[in-house]
Amino acid sequence: MKDKIRHRLERRRAPSVSSWDSKPRHEGEIWSETVVDCGWGRLIFGQTFDDLECLARCLQQERAGTRDVAMYLRDPHVVLSHAPLDLFLDPSHTFRLWLDRYQYSHRRPKGFIVRMLNSRSDAEAVHRLYSARRMVPPSPEFVWQHRASRVLQYWVAEDEQDGSVLGAVNGVDHVEAFGDTEGGASLWALAVDSQAPYPGVGEALVRQVAEFYQARGRSFLDLSVMHDNRSAIRLYEKLGFERVPVFALKNKNAFNEPLFIGRQPESRLNPYATIIVNEARRRGIGIEVIDADAGYFALSLGGRRIVCRESLSELTTAVAMSLCDDKALTQRLLHRAGLRVPDQARFDALDQAEAFLTKHQRVVVKPARGEQGAGISVDIRDPKDLERAIKTARRICETVILEEFCAGDDLRIIVIDFQVVAAAIRRPAQVIGTGLHSVGDLIQIQSRRRRAATGGESSIPVDEETERCVRQAGYAMTDVPPEGEVLVVRKTANLHTGGTIHDVTAELSPVLAKAAEQAARALDIPVTGLDFLVPDCSGSEYVIIEANERPGLANHEPQPTAERFVDLLFPQTANHRGYRQ
Repeated sequence: MKDKIRHRLERRRAPSVSSWDSKPRHEGEIWSETVVDCGWGRLIFGQTFDDLECLARCLQQERAGTRDVAMYLRDPHVVLSHAPLDLFLDPSHTFRLWLDRYQYSHRRPKGFIVRMLNSRSDAEAVHRLYSARRMVPPSPEFVWQHRASRVLQYWVAEDEQDGSVLGAVNGVDHVEAFGDTEGGASLWALAVDSQAPYPGVGEALVRQVAEFYQARGRSFLDLSVMHDNRSAIRLYEKLGFERVPVFALKNKNAFNEPLFIGRQPESRLNPYATIIVNEARRRGIGIEVIDADAGYFALSLGGRRIVCRESLSELTTAVAMSLCDDKALTQRLLHRAGLRVPDQARFDALDQAEAFLTKHQRVVVKPARGEQGAGISVDIRDPKDLERAIKTARRICETVILEEFCAGDDLRIIVIDFQVVAAAIRRPAQVIGTGLHSVGDLIQIQSRRRRAATGGESSIPVDEETERCVRQAGYAMTDVPPEGEVLVVRKTANLHTGGTIHDVTAELSPVLAKAAEQAARALDIPVTGLDFLVPDCSGSEYVIIEANERPGLANHEPQPTAERFVDLLFPQTANHRGYRQ
């Protein structure tokens, strides 16, 4: 008995668990008013509070930059009555898995492993992942310091090929936290990289948490999920979770604002407009949705009103926009500015195009105008494919450009107000063989995952270009690649054609940054996404292939693209960016 009491007292002194009111505890007393710091915020166990006004005050004392959650409230309406202007009832469902009913799966993850976090680099990767998924991230230092905690546990999903972290999840042991007589545990902050190449990462993480707490002898595992997150709810119900009448309260802060202000007109905006609108709202800038389907909105502050279409604003002149829109003109202007560009020719006749192909052996065919990779065929090597590629490009624009193919990574650099803000390597769409599915089926499966992860913005088109790339790789759409075989099914790396984006801002060389800023000045455009081909983003070799007048800023989180964009539009708010997640 004394050992148990000593263990409980030691647990109270653990840095992740505290009694909120800090009153002295007597030996053998059940630990009340329990709060667990999870890094992203505090988990406040409502069932340990006798004084509900005290619970409300505890929740109101949320630290800046964190998100607290009060769970297991017997009378949430009473707690809410003590601070109705500051608190709200979270519109999430609570699901419970009774661990004695948990059904194991004999299928093991393929391509990745799930393990407990065990290094500082893991902690840093978890922070990046949460930031990229627009979640409140615990600091790497917090995660690392609590890696051996009995109360908090962290797991990661690791890619077996390159060791990258594909997913993360956090667990809380209620018995270790406050001696929970019900023997519970809970799962929090489940996140999966939207570009993870393997299916089942989220399911594998949830199963790992369930099996861990089952081995500890816990009775149940709870989790909270937004009421409209249908795909997540389907997964949890598939694993045996059942909805239970457990409710939570949260604070009315900028991060939580979409949860308590109701459906707003801007809720129909796409992710590229939404990221800007959310940043503007944090600063108190007025928002007017002009046309949600097309991404048009206006921002207003102090008599200044600026209309935007996603990241294209009235500050970009019609001349600058037309310079970027015409790819041949863009290339000429950048060449005159002393920047490196690939050899290029306008298509006039088929024999002229074949001569260009003979000269370069490998070419790119693209419409002179267009965006999002539409009509572009990359790495054309024979006359038949060349003729088909020209016809494809002409469906987008009558004027077609022939361009020297340059090998290298596709690098997108975002320049705002003539300064580099973000850089990312864009990789073409690929599928990984299972030994069971055809190439066509793998493309459909990958497209479903990409659409779900990007709000419908990314998928792999099944068209002549995809079929050509598959054929060039030695497969037909009906062939079944062996398990683990990586097959590139597009040559363009655009997000809208299924490509993936990988942040390299920290690795970008000064030479490439200077070239990007020089290119923006040559085009006299305040916001642009410049497409480079580089052998190494930390090196000095490059060619610039395009400039985009309306780059997708949401693709570059956690880099502060939206913040810099709003700084440009309303510089007086630059030091008042409000709540940051």
